[in-house]
Amino acid sequence: MTSVNLKNFINETQHQFLNLLNQELKFDKKVDSWMLMSTPWPVLSILIAYLLFVLKLGPKMMENREPFKIKRIMMVYNIVQTIYNIFIVSEVFITPGIYTYLMFNICNPDESESNSLVINTFYTQSWHFVLSKIFDLLDTVFFVLRKKQSHVSFLHVYHHVNMVVTTWTFLRFIKGQQGALCGLLNALIHSIMYSYYFLSALGPQMQKYLWWKKYLTRLQIIQFILGLVYGISLFIYDCKFPRLFTIYMIFDVLLFLYLFLIFYKKTYKEKNT
Repeated sequence: MTSVNLKNFINETQHQFLNLLNQELKFDKKVDSWMLMSTPWPVLSILIAYLLFVLKLGPKMMENREPFKIKRIMMVYNIVQTIYNIFIVSEVFITPGIYTYLMFNICNPDESESNSLVINTFYTQSWHFVLSKIFDLLDTVFFVLRKKQSHVSFLHVYHHVNMVVTTWTFLRFIKGQQGALCGLLNALIHSIMYSYYFLSALGPQMQKYLWWKKYLTRLQIIQFILGLVYGISLFIYDCKFPRLFTIYMIFDVLLFLYLFLIFYKKTYKEKNT
């Protein structure tokens, strides 16, 4: 292949990719004007500040300090997170027609005027879901303030940063209603997870009732398996969902599944040997 042919091939590939990308992006003036959605800079600034604090500034600040006693703050935080995630899920059950819509239109959404309430609810709850992922960053901040830096693992930090980036990008540029099921499942699991954290903060007397801790990780692993199957099915059934984002989702979920399986094996299997 000559240099001219190679250049033409690269230009044509770039053109086709940009054309595909342009076809898959979706914009909505109302949604794109909501808080944190008009530009990526506020969210990126939050993530940069988060990474600087939990990886460098925070540990340095706590180096010669006693751990902060923030038990009550964390209890309030955990109960608020539990309620907030339940709120995100609850709209499926209290919004007229949304359950039926998800059952019959999840592959090929119907955005006609008759479904305007369902569509608006989808966008609103997706925005709340993005906010919940930003609030989740406080998990790591509390680890640092309590001098539990060993909990600030690659999996933990990557998971939190990735969820913020992915959910924001999804709502800003994709807006595919097919993503609703994944978001609902994630919010449901997080409501269970934060309720566990709240109960565990009540003290040693609660420990005998918290035997189900390891099942939380199992639930997350099941979530990734279901998400992987779901993402592949979007391809198989040729659903009206952006192909590039579907590919990203599949590889992203595969990585999460791999990392969580390693974590589960290290945390629970090795302790029993």
